[in-house]
Amino acid sequence: MHAPVSVTRVMLQVLLAMIPGLAAYIWFFGWGIVYNLLIAMTVAVVAETVMLALRGRPLRPYLLDGSALVTAALLAFAIPPLAPWWVTAIGSAFAIVVAKHLYGGLGYNPFNPAMVGYVMLLVSFPREMTSWVPPLDFSVYPMSFLEAGRYILTGQLPAGVTFDALTEATPLDTLKTNLGMGNTVAEIRAQLGLDEATSRLLSVIPIFGAIGGKGWEWIAGGFLLGGLWLIHRRIISWHIPLAMLGALAIMALLFYLIAPDRYASPLFHLFSGATMLGAFFIATDPVTAASSPMGRLIYGAGIGILTYIIRAWGGYPDSIAFAVLLMNMAVPLIDHYFKPRVFGHDRD
Repeated sequence: MHAPVSVTRVMLQVLLAMIPGLAAYIWFFGWGIVYNLLIAMTVAVVAETVMLALRGRPLRPYLLDGSALVTAALLAFAIPPLAPWWVTAIGSAFAIVVAKHLYGGLGYNPFNPAMVGYVMLLVSFPREMTSWVPPLDFSVYPMSFLEAGRYILTGQLPAGVTFDALTEATPLDTLKTNLGMGNTVAEIRAQLGLDEATSRLLSVIPIFGAIGGKGWEWIAGGFLLGGLWLIHRRIISWHIPLAMLGALAIMALLFYLIAPDRYASPLFHLFSGATMLGAFFIATDPVTAASSPMGRLIYGAGIGILTYIIRAWGGYPDSIAFAVLLMNMAVPLIDHYFKPRVFGHDRD
């Protein structure tokens, strides 16, 4: 109560910490993410206003706390950059209305609202949620800011350009699919022994970078930089990111050492997909995460382990959202057995 910290100040710094990742995203994959952010944030604020009015709560303090904007930003980063506007709008509204306010609003929601919105979209609209674009350097038709907006808002593509020509599978999805077809990791990265369609695609659009997905490794580096800044500013603690990344790396290393032809390296898992975004911005949500230092270590490690299990043997190539939501369920049990020490009382 006496510290110069408020919910608004915390949320603003979280948004600022996303800027390096956002800059890398725009550089490698174009302006679609900007439209996602604008649509998601606008719908989130409108949904927040409507729900506060229906619940008879004052508008100003809740609208200015910034929590709806952070939820919208996290959801926007999880949605493909050329997803139709209505996909982003539905996910943002669902996150605010169902995952947040129907549980009582900020501080009462047991599940991360952004991840609830993402999973709902992934289950309901799998085609739109799995149509990702290649890096701009290798795109058949790199869209300008206005062309990307026209497609997202109206569905209209430039003359002579088809949507299938603009999209590709993610590195995690490509790796998982071709491993299931009996190819080795080395063959997939070297484009050897793949089916004709995949081989032809990868020869035109190389989607693997030095350690992770091409472009994605730089985006992950941006979120890593922003996350370290949040730890430095004491906006988040180090426990959850370290435990999550450490558990994921250890799991990946163990199986990589056992069968390097069947399992990707730890660095590939750390710098592909939403790993860094999840570790520093999603899993650290103070409402839905464990509260004690030991509880946070267990919570973060659980997310890392579940992420690897689902990536390696589950049905989804990038599993941060599912891992976070599953561990959200475990938070009450974790907090029950690992309670923080109350000042003025002994541990008994």
